[in-house]
Amino acid sequence: MTVNRRFLLRRRPVGDPVPDDFELVSEPVPGAPAGGLVVRNHFASLDPAQRGWMSDEPNYMPPIPLGAPVRATTVGEVVASDNPEFPVGTWVIGLNGIEEYSAILPEFFTQKVDVTAVSSPSKFLSAMGAVGLTAYFAMTDIAKPKAGETLCVSGAAGAVGSVVGQIGKIHGCRTIGIAGGLEKCRRLVDDYGYDVAIDYRGKSEEQLREEIARAAPDGINILFENVGGTVMEAEVFNLARKARVILCGLISEYNAVEPHGLKNLWQILVHEATMHGFLIMDYVARFPEGGAQVAQWIAEGKLRIDEHVQEGIENAYPAFMRLFTGANTGKLLLKLA
Repeated sequence: MTVNRRFLLRRRPVGDPVPDDFELVSEPVPGAPAGGLVVRNHFASLDPAQRGWMSDEPNYMPPIPLGAPVRATTVGEVVASDNPEFPVGTWVIGLNGIEEYSAILPEFFTQKVDVTAVSSPSKFLSAMGAVGLTAYFAMTDIAKPKAGETLCVSGAAGAVGSVVGQIGKIHGCRTIGIAGGLEKCRRLVDDYGYDVAIDYRGKSEEQLREEIARAAPDGINILFENVGGTVMEAEVFNLARKARVILCGLISEYNAVEPHGLKNLWQILVHEATMHGFLIMDYVARFPEGGAQVAQWIAEGKLRIDEHVQEGIENAYPAFMRLFTGANTGKLLLKLA
């Protein structure tokens, strides 16, 4: 291959991203920089966090520069190297870009992976990647679930939410999942073992608050938040005393010109709850530990992690927008090779 197709950010989206915010270009395949390598990306992860990186608002990572590829975690094979630690043929994951080839200098997030240990290299972007490990470390290190507690998860049919609920069940929790649509609610119970599934669509905040109250009459001990907005407003009124709120995402607000925010923050105080913002980047050094446990649970039939693979870099924009329409049915990935 001599051509490298790259999905570039051309302007900062306002509200929902539109096709003109991006450009697909073809360039020569780069050579390895001094001390670096060239990775042939096979899969790229599509995540809500990428929408935040497209803006120039303060964030935990710098904005994606205009004219640069949309930042993404990728898994791929080293095809050229000027670094003896990463010889040609090595497989790696790293925070690179939506492009077929990435010329990089290895950083803390660039890690070797053994693709012979999994059915597909994509597993390092789902089960043994940020999805599975976000759920694992957020639950085991921060939430610390106890048997008999009630766990409520918003965005429960999503990539992270579906895993969180299952880890809650492993620890003996009663699980309540909130999702949009009857089919997703069916999957919560049938595929991911949730005890209760609540469909938020077509319901006012008050109606949703009442339905959560019926599902959790003693209150929510652990709230794992992926959605924000009115869903979170309804949830915080149903917290148990000393509840733990894990703030993992706010997908309902990422494209909002005027974000909703949490209007009833007072409820955190009323219930003496704690709120913890969670970023997986703090746990990169412990990925092997988490990955081993997740792999064991999968082997034991205790954990199911689904993937939703879209093919071709030319489909990067419609694939990415599936995150905001709820059209994906598992961890959303873009197959590049």
